[in-house]
Amino acid sequence: MLRRAAAGRLAVVPLLLFVAVAFGIPAVAMAYGAFTTNTSSTPGTPSAFTSGNLSASLQGGYLTALIGSVKLSAMSALIGTVGGLLLAQAVVTSRFQALRHAVLSASGVLANFGGVPLAFAFIATLGNAGVLTTHLHLKDAGWSLYTFWGLNLVYLYFLVPLMVLSVLPSLDGLRRQWREAAQNNGATTWQYWRHVALPVLAPSLLGGFVLLFGTAFAAYATAAAMVGASVPLITLQIANALNGNVAADAGNVALAMSLDMVVIAVLVMAVYLPLQRRSARWLV
Repeated sequence: MLRRAAAGRLAVVPLLLFVAVAFGIPAVAMAYGAFTTNTSSTPGTPSAFTSGNLSASLQGGYLTALIGSVKLSAMSALIGTVGGLLLAQAVVTSRFQALRHAVLSASGVLANFGGVPLAFAFIATLGNAGVLTTHLHLKDAGWSLYTFWGLNLVYLYFLVPLMVLSVLPSLDGLRRQWREAAQNNGATTWQYWRHVALPVLAPSLLGGFVLLFGTAFAAYATAAAMVGASVPLITLQIANALNGNVAADAGNVALAMSLDMVVIAVLVMAVYLPLQRRSARWLV
């Protein structure tokens, strides 16, 4: 037993080394840069510790971008959670196994389809000169893809499939006996969902919402290619600061904004993991 335990610990060492190199070193470098500043422009000059970068990252346009990212992520995650639940329920209750396989395959592909190709696909379809925009005269109705709600629509393209993949196992875990027992006691479909299914699914749904929030919060390429600076987002502000588009010495402020994102991501994961464990206890 002792040999097996020792072998098990040794097997984890490569993973720990990988995590330390791939995540630990960048995190330490980011935290160091967020709390330091160069005292002069001379190369090799020692850095001085300061909290000014963190304070600057929570003021003015940087704070507006952070709030904008939180709002966009929360709204797209909420709509994606509801839409993904409805689509997944339709798949679970369908008698056609081919539909289930098709939806799962498509969701697996679309959940990882983002970035510049997705932005260009929507620009060609729903942009100012897009195919649907022109044929349906959407501009006359005030439609614009390059807004908060337009970006929401684009994010839903990969968030809804991600929610389907996340919640489908939980829907499969709902026992048929629970529905039959509710029906035998005179419960309607709505009462069954209100008092039985949704309370059991609540941890999974909240966990899926948190997962979608984190995915949307960290997205960059799609927004950068589609909206530019028209929608304030923290990821775009970080890119502008690192490229020197805001100020020549804003690199440390960009690291401070990255630290803000890491803090929010840690809080998100702190909510997500307990919810997943609680959901697993109910649906085994």
